[in-house]
This record gives sequence, structure tokens and C-alpha cells, in this order.
Amino acid sequence: MPLLRPQRIIRATCLLRPSLTNTTALTSRHLSTTQSRLSSGAHEDHYDPPSGWLWGIPPGEKYKKEGWENIWIYGFFGSLMLGVVGYAYKPDTSIQTWALEEARRRLEAEGILPDPSVSGKK
Repeated sequence: MPLLRPQRIIRATCLLRPSLTNTTALTSRHLSTTQSRLSSGAHEDHYDPPSGWLWGIPPGEKYKKEGWENIWIYGFFGSLMLGVVGYAYKPDTSIQTWALEEARRRLEAEGILPDPSVSGKK
């Protein structure tokens, strides 16, 4: 049995080699379209100081709407209204309603309950 096995030699050379994987993983990303961590600008200042005005509009200046705002407002509230109307007029499909109607039909067929269409015509 030799003192130095080939697998141990390969493992030792991999462990002793300078670690390039940490620096290359941060500087180059071959299969990604995003920027690497070192050049992403994560340490830049993202803080906007407060201006003291509501939504950054000075008093007396009229707010100029962007193009998507009317579409979003009418689309949101229009679909909400359509949903409310649809919910108000949806059919009653509960099991309790079905069971009540089925019991009434069976009792009318057996003659226990009088038929409401026949008794109303007298």
C-alpha cells in the first residue's frame, strides 16, 4: 500500500490551490444577465432627503397625472364594481337551498304538502 494515494494527491492540490472561486463568483457571472456584486453599486446612497411637501409637490403647483393613472383607476374600480354586481346576482347554489327544494318536491309528490300552484287557483 503506497503512502501517497493518487486520490489524496489530487484532493490536496485542490485544497492548497489559491481560492479563486470566491473572487470569480463575485466578479463574473457567465449565465446571468444581472450585474455582479462588486459592481452593482450597493453602497450608493438610496436615501432621498425629505422635502417637506406631500408627495414632493410644492404648494400652489398643480399635480400632473401620468399616462397610466387614469387607466389604472378606471380599470380597478370598474372591475371592482363588476365583481360586486356579479356577486349580488349570482345564483344560490348552497346545499341547504337544494335540500329544502328537494324535500318540498318529495313531500308534494307524496301528497303530504299541498301543491302551491293548485291551492292558489281555488
